[in-house]
Amino acid sequence: MDSETLRAWLALLRTPGLGPARGRALLERWGDPRAILNAGRAAWRAAGVPEETCHALAEPDWRAVDTDLQWLAAPRRALIPFGDPRYPARLAEIPGAPLALFALGDTELLALPQLAIVGARAASRQGEENAQAFAAELARRGLTITSGLAQGIDAAAHRGALQAEGCTVAVCGNGLDRVYPARNRELAHAIAEHGLLVSEFPTGTPPLAENFPRRNRLISGLALGVLVVEAARESGSLITARLAAEQGREVFAIPGSIHNPLARGCHALIREGAKLVETVDDILAELAPLLPARAAPESAAPRTAPTIADPLQARVLEALGFETVALDHLVARLGLPVEQVSAALSALELEGWVAAGPGDTFTRLQRG
Repeated sequence: MDSETLRAWLALLRTPGLGPARGRALLERWGDPRAILNAGRAAWRAAGVPEETCHALAEPDWRAVDTDLQWLAAPRRALIPFGDPRYPARLAEIPGAPLALFALGDTELLALPQLAIVGARAASRQGEENAQAFAAELARRGLTITSGLAQGIDAAAHRGALQAEGCTVAVCGNGLDRVYPARNRELAHAIAEHGLLVSEFPTGTPPLAENFPRRNRLISGLALGVLVVEAARESGSLITARLAAEQGREVFAIPGSIHNPLARGCHALIREGAKLVETVDDILAELAPLLPARAAPESAAPRTAPTIADPLQARVLEALGFETVALDHLVARLGLPVEQVSAALSALELEGWVAAGPGDTFTRLQRG
């Protein structure tokens, strides 16, 4: 793309009131962004463009465009406009596909089969471990893991893919010249180096609340399907899952305890027709027709579950079961002194068997 065409694209993307649908209509009418900018007010009005947008097209914010150009000048940064060979084919199919994507990292990942993993920001430790383990195994089996760089499940999914030396794509609700949330800065830098960050928002765009539903439609639009690991009844993750269903993507959900409020969103999705997931093969079997051969389900050799040598710790873990249990309830179940139960729980937590929660509660973690 020559420099003048790039400048015209950036000016178009920064035009207030020119959303994806209207922008696509103008591109179909005039063919390229330079022709759109040169058409003039009378032609824009004739095409149904509102007066305020006509004014913005007539006087582009060239200073902001120069800021975008400065950002794009660095290595591993790109603008991928609609119609570019690098623009993801699956994303192009959805209603309201963005006019362009800003990208930081390996743009070739956009052509690979992707699975989105989303869930609660305030996730449980078990939820984060599930997200990380599923992401790692799915990445090893050939899927690119896509998520939204949020705290909790999103971050765990990205980390799982990176730790497996697989591929991951982070879709951001802000300009790529900043990291949100800031505590994920190190993770974002790792994704930029080994994966890809994308956004439809130009540089300088803050992480406004209204940006995230738009981000969510890209997460589902890029992927073959969406896996929800933990989600409350009303959450952005459920919005992403329902957008995925509307876009013709597969929807998967991991069930949880009936006492866990973060499982209720997943249970609602399953009641609505999402596929219940216990292993990665539940996902791969559903997606098999769309996947390369190496990602197909495989019959793994049975694993030997790790055991606990200490009899008291084994007894406490058995009494804990697979629900979140308060310490005083566990003491009552066992009929043992609270000091003994607390000591056993501390040892189990150090060994990664249980996780402590708020209010002296404990949850068993899956191992083996």
